[in-house]
Formats: sequence, structure tokens, C-alpha cells
Amino acid sequence: MAVATPAQASPEGAPCEIGATSQNPEKAANGAPRKPRQKRPNYHQIHANPLPLEVYPLPVFIPHNPISLVRIAIGLISHSIWPPQSHKLVHQAYYSPETQSIHITDTASIRALWEQGFWGKGSLSRSEPQWLVAEKRRQGAEASKTSAEVTQSRREERKQFKLERAKAQREAIEQQLRQEGKLDADGSLDELVENGQVSESPRGTIYTPNAGDVVTVTGDSIVFEVDKSLANTEEALSWGANGVDAVQGTEVQDLEHLQLSPEEAFFLTYVLGVLDIIKDGDLDVKEALNPYPAWYLMRLYCAHASSPVQQDKISDLHMAYQLREGLQQVCPVKSCPPTMEPDNPFLLKYVVYHHFRSLGWVVRPGVKFAVDYLLYIRGPAFTHAEFAIMIIPSYSNSWWEDNPENLTHMKEKEKEYRDWWWFHRVNRVQTQVMKTLILVYVEVPPPWDGVGRGDDLKFDVGAVLKQYSVREFVFKRWSPSRNRD
Repeated sequence: MAVATPAQASPEGAPCEIGATSQNPEKAANGAPRKPRQKRPNYHQIHANPLPLEVYPLPVFIPHNPISLVRIAIGLISHSIWPPQSHKLVHQAYYSPETQSIHITDTASIRALWEQGFWGKGSLSRSEPQWLVAEKRRQGAEASKTSAEVTQSRREERKQFKLERAKAQREAIEQQLRQEGKLDADGSLDELVENGQVSESPRGTIYTPNAGDVVTVTGDSIVFEVDKSLANTEEALSWGANGVDAVQGTEVQDLEHLQLSPEEAFFLTYVLGVLDIIKDGDLDVKEALNPYPAWYLMRLYCAHASSPVQQDKISDLHMAYQLREGLQQVCPVKSCPPTMEPDNPFLLKYVVYHHFRSLGWVVRPGVKFAVDYLLYIRGPAFTHAEFAIMIIPSYSNSWWEDNPENLTHMKEKEKEYRDWWWFHRVNRVQTQVMKTLILVYVEVPPPWDGVGRGDDLKFDVGAVLKQYSVREFVFKRWSPSRNRD
């Protein structure tokens, strides 16, 4: 049985229809048509590849379908006869000793590395390299629009803004006249103009019959705010004398490059093999033709990670590399490369970076939140970082306790690294930004670099990394009001 219910009344007493909206969704609250929202890019399609590699998976095996075995066999045979190429593009970069980062200037490499794994950051941007797009938009020369379309959209925006300003002026004047008793509560400004009590100029100024008596709105009113906003809009949209020549006559040059941290660059070079470091600031052009091997890059990054940076040791490393590769005749006595300490900051950070990247996490620098790294599930374009990483060296190996000198070195390192006050400050910051703090202890092995004892400059990178181990401790601040049973 259907039951009729009375219509619900609005606060003003007018009945409201069920299912009807209070205002047209196509219009704003002031009656002006809303601007169409720009369609967001499809990040799932842009960042479909988690790594800058081409992967060719085999067909899915279905136990109850024998044809799937045939498809797998065909795939294996075709891959053995025509091996697929996973490294279609090997990117090139150079090391900058001044910024201690790796620079990539090729536009295709910049987009490929960012879209396939979120590697590095733009030198003129906060994260994603977008300086060129922002600069074109600022100058009115957006790549997706022509100059005529930009000019037309600019005119439409100014026209709409002037209409809103005129409407705001009339509403403010009507409100002032009501306060002065010259206009009824239900009256409008048009009635006064029709009755001849006031006159309106083409620019919207209201005059009373008494000469010089001008009805205007002063102070920080809505009219003042609209005028100020309009002036800012006109200044931001002004391109030149005619507004079009500046777009057509000039072309914005891309001044941004991609900056990679040493840990990111070494992972791309050693693990994935998609990045070649072809030169740095100290070697000549002849040496820049060949990419540097991974063992030399590790020595170079460790030399620059030491604080303070010893330029004489770095020069000795370059001379030793030139001597070994036969690039230049160098006196062996003068080339004494520095020894890599097992607790070098670069080694500790790279071990942790390698650990989490190998597990599928997107690892980003965490200096903004006073930590070493931030962990993203897929990347900053999809979600916020869930975990914050702090790296702490651990000297639990018996070698560090056998020798008193080693024990002194261990205590000095642990003392200068962390204290309880620091720990509570960092954890409080992570709690405020809704992140979970993870303390990552890196087990420091005994010294392994024998270059100071006359061993070869080259070493096995994989054997060195196997000596390090990682322990993770998730720390969460306990609150009595939130963590009750």
C-alpha cells in the first residue's frame, strides 16, 4: 500500500522536491557558468611499466587446458630463436661533482626514467620535471593550444571577470543604500534609476540629484577585492604589446635536466644496466667516450660521500683509473687511490636502497620529512608514502670489538649518529604526516677494500654487497586513547 508523505519544507517555507538539486551543477553559486575541468592524465597508462625495461612474459599455464602448454612451448622456441631485447634504450648521463648528483639532459631519457619507475627529480621542479610545461603556461604558449586559441580564451576570461565585477559592484551599492535608508529591503537599484532618484553612468557609477554626491563603495569591500583580483589576472595574462606576438615570435627553451642521486644512478647502472655514466667534471673528453664500469663508479661515489670531500684523494683515484685503463701515462707512485671504508655513507644508503627497490618499493629521498628515504607502493603519482626510513649502522660483528681502536671508532660513530631526543623528534614528525617510521640497521662488515695493501683497483661489486645485511624495525608511537584493546 502506497503512503503519501508530505513534502518537506525548506527553511524559507518553500517545498523541496525529492531528488532535485539546490542549484544547477553546470553553474556556480553566483549563476555564472562553470569552467570545464581539465581532464586528468591517465597515470595508470603513463606509469604502466614499473622499471625502464621491456618484459616479455610467457603465456599463462592453465592445468585443465592442454593448449596452454603448446603456447608456452611456442613462446620458448620463439624467444630462443629470436631473443627479445629488454634494453631498447640505454640512457646516458654525467656525474656532477659540484652537486654530487648525476645529470641527464636528453628529453626522451628524462621522460622515460620518470614515467618508468619515478627516477630522479627535475632540477627546476619539486619532483616531476614540469618546468617547461609551467613556463609555457605562464607565458601563454601552452603546447596543447595555438596562439589564437590562447588569445580567445584570454578574452573570454576577461569578459567573464568584468561581468562578475559589475554584478558585485551593484550588489555592494544596493547593500549600502539599504543601510542608509534610501532603498527598501525588497527594492533594487533599477527601481531608483527608473524613478529618477539616482542616475547611473555607463561605467556603473551611481549619482544622486545633488551635484557631486556620488554613491560608491569604499574600503575593503567585495568590489575592491574583485578589482584587485582582476588586476592580478590581467598582469599574469599580459604577454606583450598586442598579446599574441610574444607567443608567436619566441619559443621557450627547456632549461631543466633530470637529477639522479648516486644511489639511484648506481642501481640503474649496476642492477638494470640501462644507464651509462659517460663523463664527469674532472676527466677529459677522450675518457668520456667510454662508459665507466660499476666498480669505478662505486669508488667515485664513496670518495665524494666522505665529509669533508678530499680533492687530492679524488685526483689520485682518477690517476689510478687512467693508469689501469691505459688512457694516460701516469707515474704509479703518484697514483694512490683512497680506501673505501665499510661504513661509508654511500655504501650504507645504497644497501638500503637496493634492498627496498629489489622488493618492489618506489624509494624516494625523504629530506622533506627529516628521514633518509620514503617508500611508495607504486609512486608519488598514485598515493602518499606510507613508510619513512632511517638508516642506522650496526657494528655487531666481532671484528669491531676485538681491537680497542676499532671499538673506539665504533663508539664515536654511534655517538655522533643518534640520541633519544633526536629519535622522539623524528617520530613525532612522522606521526603528524601519517607515516610509519622504520629503523633500518645495516650490519657493517670488517674492512674489505685491499687497495691500500697493494691489491687491484678493480673488485667484485656483488661479493662486496653480499657482506652487508639489513634488519628492519617498525616503530609506532603508542597513544593510550588510540591503542586500547
